[in-house]
Amino acid sequence: MALTREDVAGIADYARIALTDAELDEMTAYMNDAVELLDPILEYDLDDVEPTFHPIGELVNVVRDDIVAPGLPLEEALANAGSRQGRYFRVPAILADGGAA
Repeated sequence: MALTREDVAGIADYARIALTDAELDEMTAYMNDAVELLDPILEYDLDDVEPTFHPIGELVNVVRDDIVAPGLPLEEALANAGSRQGRYFRVPAILADGGAA
């Protein structure tokens, strides 16, 4: 199934990509070439193949449980701070006039 120029225009619009008419023609040809590369897969009988949702099969969730633990004491957390203001790290402002916060 070849992609039409309108298909590619719709994809570009969805992706918020502005294409000129020449770029749209070029991208349509490019995407159709890419789709043609998948044609050999259609030669295989894949009816009995189960879909794979994870490359390691039945692996579901390998993230450990969140465990509430005490944090660092304030002085230890700020020990290597270049600059501090009370109980906070002091960093240069990036949205103001360039002075420190």
